[in-house]
Amino acid sequence: MPELGRDAWLYGVSSVFALGLAATSREAAQWHWGYLAAAPYAVFSILALVASRRHWSRPMLVRVGLLVLVALGSVAVPLGLEARWRQLDHGVGFAQPEVSVIERSADQLAKGLDPYRAYLHNGRVVNAVPGLPAYESFFPYFPLMSVFGLPSAETHQGLGLTDARIIMSLMTMIALGIALALMRAPPSKKILLAQVLVALPTGALFLSTGGDDMPILALMLLGVVGLQRRERYLTGVSLGLAAAMKLTAWPMALGALLVSRNRAGRSTWRSVATCVVGIVAVTVVPFVVRAPWAFVTNVFAFPLGLAGVRSPAASPLPGHILTTLWSPLGHVLAPAMLLVLSFYVWRYLREHWPLTLSQLLGILSIAFTAMILSASATRIGYIIYPINLALWSWAFAEVDRPAPDLVLEAA
Repeated sequence: MPELGRDAWLYGVSSVFALGLAATSREAAQWHWGYLAAAPYAVFSILALVASRRHWSRPMLVRVGLLVLVALGSVAVPLGLEARWRQLDHGVGFAQPEVSVIERSADQLAKGLDPYRAYLHNGRVVNAVPGLPAYESFFPYFPLMSVFGLPSAETHQGLGLTDARIIMSLMTMIALGIALALMRAPPSKKILLAQVLVALPTGALFLSTGGDDMPILALMLLGVVGLQRRERYLTGVSLGLAAAMKLTAWPMALGALLVSRNRAGRSTWRSVATCVVGIVAVTVVPFVVRAPWAFVTNVFAFPLGLAGVRSPAASPLPGHILTTLWSPLGHVLAPAMLLVLSFYVWRYLREHWPLTLSQLLGILSIAFTAMILSASATRIGYIIYPINLALWSWAFAEVDRPAPDLVLEAA
């Protein structure tokens, strides 16, 4: 299929998805996005189809132009309108709960207070934010995630242009732009990566309604590009920043240690690990020391469904369904799946060592899918992680394997 024809198909399917979401979702931010994005997707699908039937001397420019227009119609316009409507509605609706959580944590930091306000005492949530659901009392991120809410905290406006989603979207675009500029791949692969991460519903929906996973994915991609180019400090800093924001970046940060090499083929895992550990330690340790139980409850217990508080992230996936049928499973499903995955990954490593970057990304994609399906409280939106990782595995496919005797050497 011609690439413009494929674009037409992708944008057409996205329009149908947006309409379906608008008709079925109960979340104001989501169904508003659906109605706002459906028409741009449909229009640019038709334009791409028409363009695919003409001969272009530089078809990539046409594809890039359509991609920019689609991103404007599916991200910039809906996000701007929802941020404005949220401002007029005094923060009610028009944003996923995580947006307010991030902004409140930044406000606490700006006042010199601890963002981890909720913790468990005798099975009850203590220091819940008055007037809000218990789950919004938790800050299930690492401290660096608060930076996206600092503009609203510092300006004391809270909404509008300082909406945390806008700051997260800007960070995503900057990291993605740098990654694509440095990536060694044909333009067609770069366009597809940008489509999935930004323009299609796999990115546009999240940037417009919540957005906290998008800068993580963009930084992860930048780290992967660093691995491809064998730039250890680019890899370490990018993955260190992502790991200092959210736990979902840790598998990529740990996996990078297995495939990080210099241009001579020697392992550079120590340099990458130093960068990642250094960034995480500097940003996390002060909060752990200050309130260790609150930190563990917010960052680990709550996302894993072990805090005794029902999370809106509990999608009807196998792990959640099984936990609902028999609650004790909630404490064993995820650890059991982790043990099974560890065993099979170990076996795979023994048979395929040394790993290529593409193989690592494929392993991580499968592992993410398994953990998402087995977790007792996770949202189906996390599927964007294995989708992107699988796509990157294809895009970064390598031909030559490094010599085993060189890979095991320390830099």
